[in-house]
Amino acid sequence: MHIREPSPGSFCRQEGGRGNPSGRVAVTSGPKPPGGVRACDHLHLVGASDHLQQLISQGRLRDLGALRRVFPGDMELGGRMLWALLSGPGRRGGTRGWAFSSWQPHLPLAGPLNATEVVSHWTAVFEKRGIPEAQASSEYIVAHVLGAKTFQSLRPVLWTQPLTSWQLQCIQELSSRRLQRMPLQYILGEWDFQGLSLKMAPPVFIPRPETEELVEWVLEEVAQSPCTVGAQGGPLILEVGCGSGAIALSLLSQLPQSRVIAVDKGEAAICLTQENAQRLRLLDRIRIVPLDVTLEGSWAHLLPWGPMDLVVSNPPYIFHQDMEQLAPEIRSYEDPLALDGGEEGMDIITHILALAPWLLKDSGSIFLEVDPRHPELVGSWLQSRPNLSLGLVAVRRDFCGRPRFLHIRRSGRQRGCPADAWPGPQAARVPG
Repeated sequence: MHIREPSPGSFCRQEGGRGNPSGRVAVTSGPKPPGGVRACDHLHLVGASDHLQQLISQGRLRDLGALRRVFPGDMELGGRMLWALLSGPGRRGGTRGWAFSSWQPHLPLAGPLNATEVVSHWTAVFEKRGIPEAQASSEYIVAHVLGAKTFQSLRPVLWTQPLTSWQLQCIQELSSRRLQRMPLQYILGEWDFQGLSLKMAPPVFIPRPETEELVEWVLEEVAQSPCTVGAQGGPLILEVGCGSGAIALSLLSQLPQSRVIAVDKGEAAICLTQENAQRLRLLDRIRIVPLDVTLEGSWAHLLPWGPMDLVVSNPPYIFHQDMEQLAPEIRSYEDPLALDGGEEGMDIITHILALAPWLLKDSGSIFLEVDPRHPELVGSWLQSRPNLSLGLVAVRRDFCGRPRFLHIRRSGRQRGCPADAWPGPQAARVPG
């Protein structure tokens, strides 16, 4: 086993990993709206709101009359889309709630004000309230309302052009959520990962910058290992705990012949991965399966897809006693089941390792993102279980120099189903 150092030129940002996501950011909780909205419905509305967001940024949606003109004959749809754009399901204080647009802006702004002035104003407000990454938060929110991903990507004329009252109101509303410590990814409803624009929605786990390094390592190993090329011309990959689909979809987009089985036990995660796969036109090469790997016999549901070339996972790995120390953005909004790894952060990790001999091909690999304390724990755990035929072959450090990623390889005869056939077009589901 060797520990791989960060590549030259890498830099250390703030403490990384699940305990401290980059660019987090926040919405008042309230009662569930009449009739309710399921997780899948909400994700669909968020996905359909792109056109509405453009209209808002152009100042064409100033009142209900304008909304009626944009959605003639279907005000209910327009209202639902507007609601989905300006509010969403959230977590606060450990309880699941629904966010509403209060339209009570913090420190109301009087025009005419341009984008640069508004960014300065909200940066000062965020700094005064102790909001992390104050300027970045303000810039992202203003850019989002103006229809851009980053403030720097705005056309220069928009930096000094007076904003409409509607644009100011939207910025104030979104900024008020940041004051409630809602993650920025949830406020914007999307985030980039490995060059892909992914939809984001609470309480689904937000992909961190470190995880992009995990994907890059997998891609390097696939390029260097001909044995990972399956019968279909590319590797068959299992991702455990797909969340938003960030890892699975990144691998699919960069490995054109690959196929992925993505599993998660959370309904919201399954819906969000489905949404992102459809948006990126990758549905034909991914099977998204609702599955809890901690349940006895769960591995049997995966055997029909044949032995896997790779298992990749960013599992819950935070030590249980560390959960209360997480930042408010994480503790109050993200699903704790996607974070809490049990007493030593190893609960899900050990389940994945125990299932691997049944699922992996001979010489198949497991790639994991873990806590810096885990390489030694995982190595000892594997050494005490030689019957698993798994060995820790490499540890890689993240951009802050912490041992964060594990490469584990299997040797010996594969125990599962020898078939290597990709299932038909029917939707994947857990039997029974």
